[in-house]
Amino acid sequence: MRAAVFPWREGNRFELLIDGPEFFPRMLLAIVRAQEQVELELYLVEAGACAEAMVQALVQAAERGVRVRCLFDDYGSLAFTQPLRLRLTHAGVELRFYNRLKWRQGLLNLYRDHRKLLLVDQSLAMVGGTGVTDDFWQPKDNSCDWHEVMVEIAGPAVRDWQRLFDRQWSANLHRGAWKPSVDFGLPYLPRIPDSGQGMGRVAYADSRQHRDILHSLIRALHSGQQRIWLATPYFLPTWSVRRSLRKAAARGLDVRLLLTGPNTDHPAVRYAGHRYYPRLLKAGVRIFEYQPRFLHLKMALVDDWVSVGSCNFDHWNLRFNLEANLEALDPSLTRAVAASFEADFAQSEEISLAQWRNRPLWRRIKQRIWGWVDRLVVNLLDRRG
Repeated sequence: MRAAVFPWREGNRFELLIDGPEFFPRMLLAIVRAQEQVELELYLVEAGACAEAMVQALVQAAERGVRVRCLFDDYGSLAFTQPLRLRLTHAGVELRFYNRLKWRQGLLNLYRDHRKLLLVDQSLAMVGGTGVTDDFWQPKDNSCDWHEVMVEIAGPAVRDWQRLFDRQWSANLHRGAWKPSVDFGLPYLPRIPDSGQGMGRVAYADSRQHRDILHSLIRALHSGQQRIWLATPYFLPTWSVRRSLRKAAARGLDVRLLLTGPNTDHPAVRYAGHRYYPRLLKAGVRIFEYQPRFLHLKMALVDDWVSVGSCNFDHWNLRFNLEANLEALDPSLTRAVAASFEADFAQSEEISLAQWRNRPLWRRIKQRIWGWVDRLVVNLLDRRG
């Protein structure tokens, strides 16, 4: 570990919120009720009905004297128009952008803030994988095109989420915003409690500097006894994650992957990830491709341990992105996450090894091409690193 990590905190309350029509009204209501401060850290922010509702709530909060701070990724907010930005700043909202795009930076432009976090009055946090775009929520017809989850948190763990935001807010004033200084936490990854209610901790990643979030997942995969269910929209896992999944399946665990189906915003990434299917299927891992919409959620369930947040656990995210996940041990949250997985499995197509071997030629060609491109780029970046 190259940086401090957050400890487990007990006495928290968690609520899983599924899809934008459920979590966006809760986020907006929390902002409306804010009395002292609001912090919002996001990757994807685009003009539209959803952004309009969010901007209006933030402006009204600032106008009644609430301190409002927004940290948006510069690349992810390219479609967040100048009039919307000016509405925020004219109302007194403090607005910063992570790693401004510059031609002279070269590969440093690849470092992005992929976290999704709302904090209100240092007493409530909402974390997960959403962006503020109409893909996640179309307010006029109360629908969404992208399937996503957020978790509402109340309790002692909120203070740690506040520390994480404050740390990055300060780092963003400096050139090396992707390598903030360390001023909190434990020197070593804390062990997972044997059991608990309301137990939670912040797991995070700071690009290549720190991978607490990956080490914690791998440790959970190694310690699993009954089930490992993992959902991600971009299946480009690290070698250590793939090996851990295969070993768990070989031990007889119920190992399932919930992955994106034909509805995706990056078909090339989907095809690149297909090259990992054969070995996983042969090892006994079950693979489900979600059919109704674009599956964008990032969630893991290992026995009763839950991880929900922004991280896809892929080599791209962990190489370049700021990430943050909630890890929790709480019976009610575990039940909610398990029910969400089961509902999604029921709406998915399970991929069998026989079906995989009989896939059409055009799919084989696309998988081979995009898999080769991904492998080539990763090898080049490894050499530069």
